[in-house]
Amino acid sequence: MLEQLGATYEAVIGLEVHCQLSTDAKLFSRASAQFGAPANTQVAPVDMGLPGTLPVLNRRAVEFAMRAGLALNADIRHRSRFARKNYFYPDLPKGYQITQYAVPLCETGHLEVAPESGDSRRVGIDHIHLEEDAGKSQHLEGRSDSLVDLNRCGVPLIEIVSDPDLRTPAEARAYMKKLRDIVVYLGVSDGNLSEGSMRCDANVSVRPTGDEEFGTRTELKNINSFKFVRDGLAREIERQIATLEDGGEVEQQTRLYDPDADETRAMRTKEESHDYRYFPDPDLPPLVIDDEWIESVRQSLPELRHEKRARYRETLALGDDEAGVLTARRPRAQFFESVLDHYEGSPDHVANWIINELLRVLNDFDEAIEVETLTAPAFAEMIEMVDEERISQNAGKDVLAEMVETGDAPETIVEREGLEQVSDESEIEGIIEDILDDHPEQVEEYRGGKDQVLGWFIGQVMQATQGKANPKVARELLTDKLEA
Repeated sequence: MLEQLGATYEAVIGLEVHCQLSTDAKLFSRASAQFGAPANTQVAPVDMGLPGTLPVLNRRAVEFAMRAGLALNADIRHRSRFARKNYFYPDLPKGYQITQYAVPLCETGHLEVAPESGDSRRVGIDHIHLEEDAGKSQHLEGRSDSLVDLNRCGVPLIEIVSDPDLRTPAEARAYMKKLRDIVVYLGVSDGNLSEGSMRCDANVSVRPTGDEEFGTRTELKNINSFKFVRDGLAREIERQIATLEDGGEVEQQTRLYDPDADETRAMRTKEESHDYRYFPDPDLPPLVIDDEWIESVRQSLPELRHEKRARYRETLALGDDEAGVLTARRPRAQFFESVLDHYEGSPDHVANWIINELLRVLNDFDEAIEVETLTAPAFAEMIEMVDEERISQNAGKDVLAEMVETGDAPETIVEREGLEQVSDESEIEGIIEDILDDHPEQVEEYRGGKDQVLGWFIGQVMQATQGKANPKVARELLTDKLEA
């Protein structure tokens, strides 16, 4: 992409990723922080900036921010401060946003990222800070005015600010995806991009390859999908290179990516920090964190997705694709590991049942069924029934579907539906003798060299037993009878 427009350039990219923390209450009030409520129904006086109200910091939000910082290899400051970021907009009733500016909670972390094609890269994390969200302005079609919903006012966020270490849109996309995996596995955010739980601002500039000095940067605001991160940056990089190739200068701006037109458009001149007149919030004391608190949070960290995925490959001998699917959601990985605790067979066998059958069943029912609704012992029992040939592979799939729908134990379902496989040789042998007596022409065809007739006979046995005959036993007995 960078070579298509003439001289060789490289991009310099840094991302500011905002993640909504999964707390019940807001950052400085007890109002609910849950998504989807009717407009202006989750607003406390402090969120509206009413006179006489004072903010009280949500301890849970602090712990979630510390979790993210530790998982991203950052240092936790023992003393940090909140500041007021001053600007005027209808969805910010106080006239300022409470955030951390000069003294953030976490600093100097890093994250290793590897795009689908290309070498891995270590991306520095400059800092992570806590802040409150603003409200939301709505511009409805057919109306000249704007509507303001203050439900998001005061919702707790962390902003993860990277160093300008990314060089391609693919790297930026991989970085944001890995960040999402981490915050979701940590349980600090649901990472739902469509609901605004995760979004980013991307700072990008270009410079001739080999130059050390940064070019003039622009900022792409409020990007809310992995695809838009990649595509928006690609278009902006192309625009900046074309501007320079034409002899122009890149202007420092805030821009928006329009995915329908697949282009970036100027929004406003880029603000500098002094435009916001930051100063320490006089209503909030410094945030003081001791070593004991930091260590307790560190001990609570779960195994992260990339760590779990590597362990599945190395110790369970799973393929990369299998490990990727199983670790895509933390509850899914937990379910897989719980099944292994109750199953003595191959991990690969359990993985195949989850990936190829359980996920298909959940998708077929098209409802919000979590993997946790199935007990691991029951799932392991169902697989063992197939392994022991008590039920056929197809019957196992039916049992699994019934387990998901009803929650019944596999043994109960097998007995109720009469799915137990017939493996008694004398019983199957009697059925085979009747079938061979009734079809002498097909017997002669087989003995005359038409081996495919064996499959037809197996079908007759399965039909006569309503699918319950063990096909392996049926094949062996049929072969013996036909070749006698």
